[in-house]
Amino acid sequence: MILIALAGVGAGAINAIVGSGTLITFPTLVALGFPPVTATMSNAVGLVAGGVSGTWGYRRELRGQWNRLRWQIPASLLGAGLGAWLLLHLPEKVFTRIVPVLLILALVLVLLGPRIQAWARARAEAMGQTADHVSAARMTALVAGTFAVGVYGGYFTAAQGILLVAVMGALLPEDMQRMNAAKNLLSLLVNVVAAVAYTVVAFDRISWVAAGLIAVGSLVGGFLGAHYGRRLSPGALRAVIVVVGLIGLYRLLSV
Repeated sequence: MILIALAGVGAGAINAIVGSGTLITFPTLVALGFPPVTATMSNAVGLVAGGVSGTWGYRRELRGQWNRLRWQIPASLLGAGLGAWLLLHLPEKVFTRIVPVLLILALVLVLLGPRIQAWARARAEAMGQTADHVSAARMTALVAGTFAVGVYGGYFTAAQGILLVAVMGALLPEDMQRMNAAKNLLSLLVNVVAAVAYTVVAFDRISWVAAGLIAVGSLVGGFLGAHYGRRLSPGALRAVIVVVGLIGLYRLLSV
């Protein structure tokens, strides 16, 4: 229980700062013996609390983004619904087989995160304008990309924040902190949709003890991450994510 709660604190903080906190909690649950589908459902439910505190902590950076978010929010919600439906309706053996691949992809994205963020920052600085000036074609691509990330997040939440930063960084002349705030909000909405779907359809397959521990831990972690996370070394955080993720990957492959 202590390990799960501490993993929740770490995941909440990491999600608020860079995303991919699921790579702390999901492998922890798997390593402790939870089945993969139960682990991902319990994790999604628990991390909603951390998403709330992390989003609240970045509320100032969300100001002035409504013109874009009013299109991205529905895309995230629809994508999350589809992703959750896939998790609930595909056979569990499909999830068991695809999760190691998704976990490897997520770990690669974590390692590439600094380059993605540096590239996005340089692009935004080079364009020298605000996100209010986005062409129709670029907005269409942004909404499509947000929907795709929502599907991924509804099915397997790990590193969806990094994917969102990559999509927005490629298409928006936006400041990194503002993109991080939008990422926190959209990731939260995906987790809420997934959590509601799992609760309604598969209530008995969720470990509510694990979900509760992650919720308490991530609520504290999201607050700490939003307020103090910029003082921490992103490299150290990514190292922890990769190590725990590799342990979880080993546990999955050895089952």
